Amino acid sequence: MQGEAPGSAELPPPALEEVSKGVFAYVQLDGSWGLNNTGFIASGQSLIAIDTCFTERRARAFRDAIRSVSGLPVKTLVNTHHHGDHTHGNFVFRDEALIVGHELCRKEVIETGLGTKALFPGVDWGEIEVAPPFVTFENWMALYSDDLRVELVYVGPAHTTNDILVWLPERRIVFTGDIIFNGGTPFALMGSIAGWLEALERLRSLGAERIVPGHGPVCGPDAIDDAVGYLRFVQDIASKGYEGGLSPLEAARETDLGRFAELLDPERLAGNLHRAYSELGGEPRGVALSLPQAFADMVAYNDGQMPRCLA
Repeated sequence: MQGEAPGSAELPPPALEEVSKGVFAYVQLDGSWGLNNTGFIASGQSLIAIDTCFTERRARAFRDAIRSVSGLPVKTLVNTHHHGDHTHGNFVFRDEALIVGHELCRKEVIETGLGTKALFPGVDWGEIEVAPPFVTFENWMALYSDDLRVELVYVGPAHTTNDILVWLPERRIVFTGDIIFNGGTPFALMGSIAGWLEALERLRSLGAERIVPGHGPVCGPDAIDDAVGYLRFVQDIASKGYEGGLSPLEAARETDLGRFAELLDPERLAGNLHRAYSELGGEPRGVALSLPQAFADMVAYNDGQMPRCLA
């Protein structure tokens, strides 16, 4: 089922995919910067939504897609982490839904505000209002859609400090947020590479048969191996560069991406190396790094071009 096609004419329209009875993924391809996936569960007498979108127009299109399936109210909205492509559209649901997220997700949404807009000046943002989670938890929470159990499992720091998995054990389906980028380059600048590798093993232990990633097509558990391979690759590059006295940007420029060159947004390597260097230097997982310097290095790696964002 196809939804309205906000944004660039280069892209396919967002698509609804029923991954299990009453469980829907809302997929926005190609999955590059700002083109995230969301979803919802409509198996009960009210709806549970998972994440929102980067811009007002895209968030409202997601709400319209929900309405095309069910007229039931969205009683609960879960944020998998704080990044704007997953939370900017929260305000669209604020009057009807409890917004749920990790305690650190609330903190980061408030502190970040709309700062992401400065990184992507060409995006048609609309009138976004910051709406952080107002129901929070630390490690684990259970929700129910009638009798269908939905488990929220904290696995950060990984992609960010506040990542959670949304796990439906009876259906063997998991919404991973950005713990999985299917076809895209993982991005650990605001989290932890070592922690992300542990999060992937936690994800693997669930035994999910279908994965709704934060970006890219719905997939199976093979995507876990792809993410592990890339993050270990970054650790290897970082170790050599750190020992050789190279800066993260210098190490990135000397790297042959090999099979990972096919992933979207390869400039994230420079940002990932900032995080890997931090961990090699003994800093705590998830410690705040200099985002302006890391993004400047990503732009420099990208031949002076800002990251491609078609949202």
